[in-house]
Amino acid sequence: MSVWPAWKVREHDTVTTWCNVRLSFDDGARVDVLAVVCGGDVSIEDVRAQPALSRDDLAVLPDWIEGRLLDVCGSAVEPERAAPGSGAPEKRPARPDPRTAPRRGIERRRFVAEEYLAAQEAGRDPVLAVMIATSRSRRRALRLIAGARDAGFLAPRHARR
Repeated sequence: MSVWPAWKVREHDTVTTWCNVRLSFDDGARVDVLAVVCGGDVSIEDVRAQPALSRDDLAVLPDWIEGRLLDVCGSAVEPERAAPGSGAPEKRPARPDPRTAPRRGIERRRFVAEEYLAAQEAGRDPVLAVMIATSRSRRRALRLIAGARDAGFLAPRHARR
């Protein structure tokens, strides 16, 4: 039996995974299945068999594939990732809520500078961090960063002679 994930959809706290499953038998029969794993449950979306399956075989098909499918495609809860520096990918930082970001003035410039510097220290793209934090386009984020520079919250881009 071969199992490989087709795609995943994350919504709130659950992960729904579609997986392709291929069962090959010694007599040359083959069954291809598109299965969905969500919340530890397995659902079958599509079945193609050569030769055709009987009703009884179709009824026990989920039992045949369930254990291996859950091992490969996982359940709704994803495991925690490894510690930073261990070679494993790091978990993304929490995304700030743009609705709570200051809208105008000096507070906005300070907020932009803090996001910029925090991303820089973490080794992430600072412009992208400002874009995410403010829900603005790249052009608008660059303008906000320039405003924070002009206000003195960030170092100037070029040394003045």
